[in-house]
Amino acid sequence: MRLLVTRRMTAAAEAAIAAAFDASFRDSAAALTQAEAAQALARYDAIMPTLGDRFDAAAFAGPAPRARVLANFGAGYNHIDVAAARAAGVAVTNTPDVVTDATADIALTLILMAARRAGEGERLVRAGRWTGWQPTQMLGMHVTGRTVGIVGMGRIGQAIARRCHCGFGMTVLFHNRSAVGGLGFPARQVPLDAVLAGADIVVLAVPGGAQTRHLVGAAELARMQRHAILVNIARGDVVDESALIAALEAGTIAGAALDVYEREPLVPEALRMREDVVLLPHLGTAAEQVRTDMALRALANLVAVRDGLPPCDPVG
Repeated sequence: MRLLVTRRMTAAAEAAIAAAFDASFRDSAAALTQAEAAQALARYDAIMPTLGDRFDAAAFAGPAPRARVLANFGAGYNHIDVAAARAAGVAVTNTPDVVTDATADIALTLILMAARRAGEGERLVRAGRWTGWQPTQMLGMHVTGRTVGIVGMGRIGQAIARRCHCGFGMTVLFHNRSAVGGLGFPARQVPLDAVLAGADIVVLAVPGGAQTRHLVGAAELARMQRHAILVNIARGDVVDESALIAALEAGTIAGAALDVYEREPLVPEALRMREDVVLLPHLGTAAEQVRTDMALRALANLVAVRDGLPPCDPVG
């Protein structure tokens, strides 16, 4: 089978993939356009797409594709129209589980950076403007014992909640579309409005897609407490960035911490210029072992399809 891998992978991952397939590794930092995605579907038996590759309905609109499987590199797959792929006879898989802990760790990084003003403090030191320790200098939020609100209580949401409760003694509120139990730590499932109103820190951990686009907009931000912080490690378009900017400018909330963006990699200047916003370049799974594990999980799905077996992680 001819395989297209749409981005370069770790050395260990590329070696394993090349040993199993006639693989081509696309040497570009840019995501596939819709036209390039359609061409790839026609030219390859299998594709390992990544974040942003435009496998939307139009990419499947031409003749029946040669490709049999899209083994997505990542847990999120909102850049793939799964229904259109299925109609065209193309299986879609993802890489759950292996991303859970790394993404949860980044959520905690963002929480601490925003609450304790770490990014602002580092910029102060690097600029040579720090004049020494003072009892009232750069006072932030004490995280221990606070209330965290988790929006989306899947694997990643649960991992974040567990870290917050077991590590920092935080009270956990959460919202999820379906009932969640058996967590192993105290947590209370409540409506979204109650999470927004009751939490000192709100963490978004929902899947991407049409159902969650702009889940948090002006009305939702207005329900948050004025001292609260919004953290997004889900997908960028879960938050209406224009509404977020307006809320920050109005002092509706105290700050935000983002690893994802609505029009990634574009980050509005209005966010980049604010000291009360922490901005990371989509580092959620950016650890070498994790990225290798993601590729190997995608590879396992490819091998299963190649060998006529059900894939490990089908979606849709």
